[in-house]
Amino acid sequence: MPSLTHKMKKTGTAFRTAGTLAATAALTLALSGCTGTDTTAPSTVRARPATDMQPARFGAVDCREVKCIALTFDAGPSEHSARLLDILKDKQVPATFFLLGERHVEKYPELVRRMADEGHEVASHTWDHKILTELRPEEIREELERPNEEIERLTGRRPTLMRPPQGRTDDTVHAICRELGLSEVLWSVTAKDYKTTDSGLITRRVLAQSSRDGIILLHDLYDGTVPAVPGIIDALKERGFVFVTVPQLLAPGKAEPGEVYR
Repeated sequence: MPSLTHKMKKTGTAFRTAGTLAATAALTLALSGCTGTDTTAPSTVRARPATDMQPARFGAVDCREVKCIALTFDAGPSEHSARLLDILKDKQVPATFFLLGERHVEKYPELVRRMADEGHEVASHTWDHKILTELRPEEIREELERPNEEIERLTGRRPTLMRPPQGRTDDTVHAICRELGLSEVLWSVTAKDYKTTDSGLITRRVLAQSSRDGIILLHDLYDGTVPAVPGIIDALKERGFVFVTVPQLLAPGKAEPGEVYR
């Protein structure tokens, strides 16, 4: 019969193993944007009564009639953003850029202007990529207000969308976003391009997960991502997808401040 000490050791190991697994699962959920937050699907928004909407720069698209997908990029601008914008312009594909303020918008103001001028949606990824759920309300407000002010100064238009770092959000973040006129946008497709420089792998991961109304998460600051974009665009177009910005994906409905979309 095993000793009590042996039993306690086994139990302690089991608890530690379970705790490790739980922590790993929680981190995986957070990184994938699946944090248990109630989210609204694009199709639900489109079913709402029409609201005022700016016309699409890349042609009128009705996502109730065609198979739409949104290409989004986090954590720019970066040294790769100019090349990305060249690709998007050449292929006539609009995107939504969730930009960081410190060391990004500050460093590449001309790219922020170019994104807006070429018809892309310019949105916020906070000022310094702090995890919002770990901050005090006044700190959350600063992380959200500072990039909005700088983007508005550069483009003439204040962002109405934001993406919380790592997809981590809660009721306090929702309330402050509502106060600031911001809607939260998560994602349904991730290539985890922060873990690889293999452009082929990034492409395969995106294509394997993409479906109608998908919101693709990529990061143009990583070396493997921008080279993957042409292949992703071409393959999805061959499947009949039409690329749109996040607001176009929701139209004729409109994102509401304080709500979360995926």
